[in-house]
Amino acid sequence: MPAPARQRCHAVLAGLVTLATAAVVSLAAPVPASAADNWTETGSDRADPLTESQGLTSVEIPANSPNRYTGIGTIPLSVSSRGWNHVGDPDASYNGYYIEPYQQDSGNSKMYRVQAPDGTWSEYVHALSPGEALNNSWDAISPDGQWMLSGEWGTMNRFLVFPTPGVNPGTSPAADLPQASTVNLDHPVRDVQGCDFSGPTTLLCSSDDPDGSLFGMTKPLLQIDLSAAPNGSSDVTGHVTALRQLPLRSGCSGTFEVEGIDYDRRTGILRVIVMSPGFCILTDSKTYKFSRG
Repeated sequence: MPAPARQRCHAVLAGLVTLATAAVVSLAAPVPASAADNWTETGSDRADPLTESQGLTSVEIPANSPNRYTGIGTIPLSVSSRGWNHVGDPDASYNGYYIEPYQQDSGNSKMYRVQAPDGTWSEYVHALSPGEALNNSWDAISPDGQWMLSGEWGTMNRFLVFPTPGVNPGTSPAADLPQASTVNLDHPVRDVQGCDFSGPTTLLCSSDDPDGSLFGMTKPLLQIDLSAAPNGSSDVTGHVTALRQLPLRSGCSGTFEVEGIDYDRRTGILRVIVMSPGFCILTDSKTYKFSRG
């Protein structure tokens, strides 16, 4: 979410915590119908507004690891006290590296916090390139583990590609994390809150788009088909397809916020967080589950 909206969300959540404790649409070049998956809702779990309100990921290593979530309540004090006060949608590599994206309210950098399979943490800071937005909403690690995609808030025609911090041997906590290449999208997207690879060249993304003019629907689930697997040495293109509107159901009326996304290749389950409006953010925010078909 953008910095102003994040601040509003922080304020709302702080107030609520006090109270609590007291169809396929494609607008780009035509592709065969078989190229886009259909995702059917199969269930949901309550999403806690403090610890499950920003993102989620499934973790394969160590075996039997629980799913990981991020929210305002998961940011360590040692991190937030240095200005990294917003965490986005995380991801985990297939060999057990877990990465959280962080941003601050001002400045010229963003940060990726990495937990290695042995449990140790390290931080990788990226100095913004000219024209790059400060927002750091999500990260998605390529299936080969070597490259990490990340996105900016607002209406965008690209995703950024970095060497995966902690995994790619060209990265070091002591050096700037450089942008390696770009995914150039063939159709603009708006307010993407999370992406995850469902295959070597396919991304599934959750969009918090409140407008609906880009795809004929608000809050869409997007599929991005890449022209090639990211390799860090050359740009690739991404074909954008809007698959369906994400669920918007609550006992309260108002503005929903679509958050992070996760695809678990072991089960084929797709999960997306949707936070409810107003006071219902405490009571009926959900992590929705989907399966193909």
